[in-house]
Order: sequence, then structure tokens, then C-alpha cells
Amino acid sequence: MDVVECIEGRTSIRVFKPDPVGDDVVDEGLRLANLAPSAGNLQARDFIVVRDAATKKELMHAAFQQEFVRTAPVVVVFCANLERIGHYGQRGKELYCIQDAAAALQNFSLFLHSRGLGSVWVGAFDEARAADALRTPPHVRPVAIVPVGYPAEKGVRRKRMPSGELVHRDGW
Repeated sequence: MDVVECIEGRTSIRVFKPDPVGDDVVDEGLRLANLAPSAGNLQARDFIVVRDAATKKELMHAAFQQEFVRTAPVVVVFCANLERIGHYGQRGKELYCIQDAAAALQNFSLFLHSRGLGSVWVGAFDEARAADALRTPPHVRPVAIVPVGYPAEKGVRRKRMPSGELVHRDGW
């Protein structure tokens, strides 16, 4: 699939078929996720693959009862690793590792779309509750929950602002 076609075709999917998603697809997606840029190449991001029904249910509760978190065949939680980014001090911990995880998530979601799978980026969740459900160490911060599966719905292409309203040249 052409990269432009992939970017333009990807939509958020919240309804999934019950068909299993193989480890090979998830692992390849995460390998490609980690090829995303990262501050100082420190790769201050970690990925937690969740298939366990009880853990997915806990993540659903952490995500304010968003049912598709529980019903997706697999959920991948993208985390910021505050220890690995320590070289950059406070700005690294507050921003760079979040950017690292976000860049990785974009690669992951585009790869999934190119393989006929769907996903949705969930940022609305109780971080402490998700961390408890995943038993993360104190230096690992969950920043995005990503339910993954074969789409059982056609994604909706949402309207985007014209780039002329967003792009500024040589200053604001």
C-alpha cells in the first residue's frame, strides 16, 4: 500500500470482529513502531501487549467504560519510560518520552491499517488505574491504550481543518 493511501485511508476503528490477531502481526507492528524517531535514539517507550480478558476489562474501566477496549482481540498499551529518558532531565520526562511513544503509535497504527486491521488511539483514561492493571514499575507511564482487531465497521473519515488555517511560515 502506498504511504499516502495508507495515511489517508486510516480511520479510528472501535468495533472489532472476534477473529484473533496473530502475534506475528502485532510483533511486526511493534518492531516498526520502534523504528519511529526518538529523542537521542534512547527509545524511551515500552509496549505492553494485552490479551488477558481480565486485564482488558480493567483497562476498559480505566478508560471510563469504553467497551471496545474490552472487546478488542488484543490491546497494546504504549508507555513512556521515564528512566530511559533520564539523560534529558525534566523536559525529557515531561515531553520527549511522550513524543517517542506517540511517534511509535503512529507507525503502529499505519502498519495495522496496511494489513487490513483496525485500531483506535485511546488517550482518555485514568493513568493510575491503568498502571495498576498492568503492574507497571514507577518509572513507566501508560500514555495510550490501543485496541486492535479486524474491523467490524467502516471507519468514518472525519473532517480536517484546511492546512492553510494551520500552517504558519517564518513565525506565527
